[in-house]
Amino acid sequence: MSIIRKRLSPEESRLAALEAARALLIEAGPQAVTLKAVAARIGRTHANLLHHFGSAAGLQKALAEMLGDTITAKIGAAVLRQRASDDPDPREVVDMTFDAFDKEGAGALASWMILSGNLDALDPILEATHRLVDELGEDGHSDTTIHEETLQLVLMALGDALLGGPMAKALGLERDTARTLATRALVASRSHSEPA
Repeated sequence: MSIIRKRLSPEESRLAALEAARALLIEAGPQAVTLKAVAARIGRTHANLLHHFGSAAGLQKALAEMLGDTITAKIGAAVLRQRASDDPDPREVVDMTFDAFDKEGAGALASWMILSGNLDALDPILEATHRLVDELGEDGHSDTTIHEETLQLVLMALGDALLGGPMAKALGLERDTARTLATRALVASRSHSEPA
């Protein structure tokens, strides 16, 4: 019995590959995101993926771009909801950021890119974050408070994704302690930046 494969447009094929790469990233880590593994998952050939991405590094960069866009869209929407709320809860933004780096694989992908020397693959995530921060800034790019808050939050989320569980356990702290600390820092920063 032969398997009949649906013919996909080039864009549909590329999107299917990126979704498969994202699933592999979350399930097995960044080292599992290879052209061969992604091709097998979507029933395409290695050559088909080479055509779309050029190399494994190209696939990883495209995955970083997709993650950057989807993650910043979610976080941006959460920030706008919080701003419109009569009872804002900064923990929502903290949780979304921490989840992006942990559960959605951005932390693992970033560390893999750094360790493999493929630093330019991180550019799409950094650019998407920069665009979001500029859009959310009260004064656009010159709103240094939101830039500083973002730097602190992203670095805490990345560190927590990579080492948070074992470190909290070693120190006898609850697993979500870093999220609590990040929320406190965000609240403190906001209270210091508000006019008296």
